[in-house]
Amino acid sequence: MEYNKIKELIDVLNESNLSEISIEDDEHKITLKKEQKQVEYVQQHSIQQPNENNQNLAKQEDSQIQINNNANEENNDEDSSAQYVTAPMVGTFYKAPSPEEGAYVEVGDRVTESSIVCILEAMKLFNEIQAEVSGEVIEILVEDGQMVEYNQPLFKVK
Repeated sequence: MEYNKIKELIDVLNESNLSEISIEDDEHKITLKKEQKQVEYVQQHSIQQPNENNQNLAKQEDSQIQINNNANEENNDEDSSAQYVTAPMVGTFYKAPSPEEGAYVEVGDRVTESSIVCILEAMKLFNEIQAEVSGEVIEILVEDGQMVEYNQPLFKVK
């Protein structure tokens, strides 16, 4: 199976709520599964078995971290009074308790430290997330249904 087709399947899996995809043709059978600790596994794997591809990946990750740090510094310069509601865990972000209901918060809404602002789903458990900061929501930084990482900013509050 061609690399590009496998990459497309990975993208489909990552962008969906599916946890597994299996594809079979005359020559190949491939099964892709989402795992909660996938990112940690890849990082550990690249450390344990160094080779040219893993070294290139590590260089790309270092570059990406540097780009993200520069972006964060620029954002801090622009608005030092902003606070962020961050993800306390890895999971899937949902802005509403169900598809039929409205979002917990929208841009312009005021929140307190105990306000529920979203749900993060991790391993079929739905966790209500509190703001833990007070102020006005000035930006929602993630999309509904998006996978988020631990400590990733979800909302910008001023």
